[in-house]
Amino acid sequence: MKKTIPAIKLACFLITLVLLFINIISHAQNAAFITEGRIEFEKKFNLHSLYTGNDSWMEEIKKTIPQFKTTYFDLTFSGNKTLYQPGRDVPENARLWSLPAEENIHFCDFDSSMDIARKVVYEQTFLIKDSTRAIKWKITDETRNIAGFECRRANAVIMDSIYVVAFYTDAIITPGGPESFNGLPGMILGLALPHNHVTWFATKVYAEKINAATIKPPVKGKKTATAAYQSAIMEAMKNWGDYGKKSVFAAML
Repeated sequence: MKKTIPAIKLACFLITLVLLFINIISHAQNAAFITEGRIEFEKKFNLHSLYTGNDSWMEEIKKTIPQFKTTYFDLTFSGNKTLYQPGRDVPENARLWSLPAEENIHFCDFDSSMDIARKVVYEQTFLIKDSTRAIKWKITDETRNIAGFECRRANAVIMDSIYVVAFYTDAIITPGGPESFNGLPGMILGLALPHNHVTWFATKVYAEKINAATIKPPVKGKKTATAAYQSAIMEAMKNWGDYGKKSVFAAML
């Protein structure tokens, strides 16, 4: 009887080790990163920010329009390539005027640092090929849950003076985001430009199989260098006052 006790203990110990090993393997499999899929972004722009001043005329205009205009975009991604383009329609927008950047399409290939964008600005369609935007991010300890993902905050300044707040998740390894925003160690699911009154936040993330052939750059539009495009937009908007300045900024994204 004394000889069988150590054998029983050894068997129990081995069984415990096996169960522990299975548990570790199971957790490792569940922790797999997402490498392809589709994200729906909800973009909100504060229309009332276009009407500044304290006169009664401005206040009357604000009463006739909603404070925010909401549009949706889809970001499809596979590996290190992304395609950002207009998503589902919002029926309420039929009675509102179009704003720059509502029809933007961005194709990014992060392996080659290439960004090809189609931008529609007041009935003109431009096709712009450039390198991906270089952004100097400062990652913080602040976190926020977006569309079911734990995201970390990062801050940056673009175009010399535009303050940007982003929230990214490293569970999606593609270093992309809405519009031309990128460069963090994971996918940007939340983005805010507080002083410019615009936000993008993911509403849904679909981890699904993507046909890589569908992630391709736009081809329609007048081929224009970035510098020439910027000059054309600034010239077109120079007499539009504060609204023109904000339109130029939106067109630059």
